[in-house]
Amino acid sequence: MKILVIGQSVVDNIKTPSLKIIQAGGIYYTILGLNTIIQPSDEIYLITSVEKKSYKYFKEEYDKVNKKYLIWSDLIPTVTLNIYKDKERDEQYNSINSSLFIKYEALNKFDAILLNMITGFDITLNQLKNVRKNFNGPIYFDVHSMARRVGQNMKREFRTITDFSEWAENVDIIQANENEFNCLAEVENIPKYILDKGTKYLIKTMGDKGTRVYMKDGKEIKSLFISANRIEEGTTVGCGDIFGSVFFYNYIKGENLKNIISKSNKSAAFAASCNNVNEMKMFYNE
Repeated sequence: MKILVIGQSVVDNIKTPSLKIIQAGGIYYTILGLNTIIQPSDEIYLITSVEKKSYKYFKEEYDKVNKKYLIWSDLIPTVTLNIYKDKERDEQYNSINSSLFIKYEALNKFDAILLNMITGFDITLNQLKNVRKNFNGPIYFDVHSMARRVGQNMKREFRTITDFSEWAENVDIIQANENEFNCLAEVENIPKYILDKGTKYLIKTMGDKGTRVYMKDGKEIKSLFISANRIEEGTTVGCGDIFGSVFFYNYIKGENLKNIISKSNKSAAFAASCNNVNEMKMFYNE
C-alpha cells in the first residue's frame, strides 16, 4: 500500500516549567507514527519542506520514507510551544511557509492520502479541490493549526475557520481536538453540519477524556465514544498526530471502528506520556 502524507515540517521549541527542548515537529510526528506500524509491503511518500541546517532533527524518520517529493527550503518555521498543565498550550511561530507544491497527475498512484494542516497554510482550498478531483481514494484531514489565526507577534489564537464546509466537502475523515472542533463552524449542531457535506467520519479527540467519532446512519447522526487510556502526562506534544496516523492506517487496512479508536487512543496516550521524541520512539517497542 502506498500512502501519501502532506504537511509542513517545523522545529519545535518546547518549554514547560521544568523542561526546554528543541526537536523535530510538525508532520514529523505523523511520519513517526506511521513508521512504527506499517508493514514491509507498505510505502510512505512525504510532501513537506525541509532545510539542510535542521534536517538532523528529522533525518532518522524521514530517511525511512520515499523522499521523492521533499522540498528543500532555505527556512522552515520554528514554533515555540509553552506547555501548561491546566490549559491549552501557547503557540508562537517565527515564520510560516507558503503552501506546498503538489503534482496532481501523480496522485492516483497512491492508495490513501493523509493531510495534516500543521501550520494551517500547508495547502490552499483550491489545492485540496484539485487533490479531490485527481484522487479517488480516502483522504484524512487533521484540522490542526488551521483553527488558529496568526495574531500579534505571530502568536496562534483560536478562531472560527472561514468556509470550512468547502474543505469538508473534499475529504473523508476529519480530526479535531476540542478547541479545534468548536472552530469548525458557528452552528448549533457541528457534527450534522460537517457530515452533511459528505465527510464520512468526524473525530473529536478530547485528551484524557477519550475520543468521540461521529458518523451518519441514513439521516441520523450517531457517534461512538471510547475512553482514554490512563497515563502520567508528559508534554503531550505530537499525541494528536500519532493518533491520526494510527487511526488512518488501521482504517485503510479495514479494521472495525471500535478497534481503530481503541488502538489510536492507546498510541496517543503513550505519546502524551513522553517528554521528547526520543522517549516517543520507544513506541516501536510497545
